[in-house]
Amino acid sequence: MQESQRQRSLQALEKFLATPLASLLQKDNATKAESATLALFHSVAATVPAYQRFLNTQNINPATIQSLADFSQLPQVTKENYLKVYSLDQLCKDGKIESCDLIAASSGSTGKPTFWPRFFSDELAITTRFEQIFHDSFFADTRRTLAVVCFTLGTWVGGLFTTNCCRYIASKGYPITVIAPGNNKEEIFRVVQELGGAFEQVVLLGYPPFIKDVVDTGIARGVEWQKFNIKMVFAGEVFSEEWRSLVGERVRSTNFCYDSAALYGTADAGVLGNETPLSICIRRWLANHPEAAKSLFGESRLPTLVQYDPLSRFFQVENGNLLFSGDNGIPLIRYNILDTGGIIPYDEMLSFLGEYGFDPLTALAQERGVRELPFVYVFGRSNFTISYFGANIYPENVTVGLEQPVIKEWVTGKFVLQVKEDTDQNKSLSIVVELAPGIAASEEKKNAIANSILSQLQRLNSEFANYVPQAYQNPQITLTLTGDPEYFPIGVKHRYTRK
Repeated sequence: MQESQRQRSLQALEKFLATPLASLLQKDNATKAESATLALFHSVAATVPAYQRFLNTQNINPATIQSLADFSQLPQVTKENYLKVYSLDQLCKDGKIESCDLIAASSGSTGKPTFWPRFFSDELAITTRFEQIFHDSFFADTRRTLAVVCFTLGTWVGGLFTTNCCRYIASKGYPITVIAPGNNKEEIFRVVQELGGAFEQVVLLGYPPFIKDVVDTGIARGVEWQKFNIKMVFAGEVFSEEWRSLVGERVRSTNFCYDSAALYGTADAGVLGNETPLSICIRRWLANHPEAAKSLFGESRLPTLVQYDPLSRFFQVENGNLLFSGDNGIPLIRYNILDTGGIIPYDEMLSFLGEYGFDPLTALAQERGVRELPFVYVFGRSNFTISYFGANIYPENVTVGLEQPVIKEWVTGKFVLQVKEDTDQNKSLSIVVELAPGIAASEEKKNAIANSILSQLQRLNSEFANYVPQAYQNPQITLTLTGDPEYFPIGVKHRYTRK
């Protein structure tokens, strides 16, 4: 028996149940965050064998790290230089994997899973992000709520994590009941239609394109979404405000700032931040004012915009990359997750918007959903992955499909991988393939290439196989001649993905 585990559980649960949300999300969290992050660093340096060895290889004495300036000089931690170098037990506190009670998985470019251990107390810390959404956006402290978890279940991070966090909110006294049909559309329809009427609202939690597919298929089946006061929680992909409006209108949403919210989360560290009514209000305004958005974010494309608690996850930005530090089953210090973006303090955000004559506090017209927390914006991974129904798809997976017998004689090996949307904003996986010189396009070749790539994606990428509904798995292939000026210009360094 591990007495320390029992004590950790009791202390974490008591703190979670006894602490009101307002007490957790204080304005002065930002000023407390620096000392808390330094304390986390020294704790990790003292208790995590892998990090001790990592610092050793860099000739760093932890005792010399006494200020934020010192901390900011620490080397970045990455999957390549840290997580793949040390064994799973050495990445955990005291080198004990048994200090964690659950292991989830996410798959990488080879399809081989990366495992992420965590403990009950880690989930309670992340639950605050869910509580913030259910309280501030959905008023779930006063409304009987059915939470329908539509993320993939099993070893994957999203489904069980979300289910657990929703149950923990209910244990705090919220009138929330949880059911987890996973990504089984037929079961989701049955659950909503048979149980939804007993509640004042129904919350669908899942990947954005899957939730849209559920909504659209439900309409075709005669599901009267408007009867259930539908709310939605998304994670895994960036989406536009036009997309939010389209899906919201189809479930008869009445207030886009309060009827949905997105989580910024990763397998590596749980949920890092979440959309709030305030951040959504700001993002919707920016979507209609591209000149302001470009001035604020430095790019014309609109990133995900969320607020975060710096006491929970401490962000820094270096060379346009987001680094974060946070406690978890595998504690991470200055971890580069390969997301590009930036951070904006609360007062700075309101001041910037004020220069353009926009006051989001007045636009919201109510106090709930306004927390004086900093903002983080995320453009997405800086490497060459794309996200499709929450699954990371890598060029390496497609390459294998093009290297199969016969097919490899038809193509150069170059391709462009992207997610496209039709006029109804349904997503599809598009792959533009460059034909070898002298090879002519045909339907036979197109179908053979699609089947080969699909079979390799299903074989190599377990996230693709489990997250993406079968109806959306078949890639849409376009064949071009060698040197096509739009996709494969000669003499230009090739990029295998396009946003």
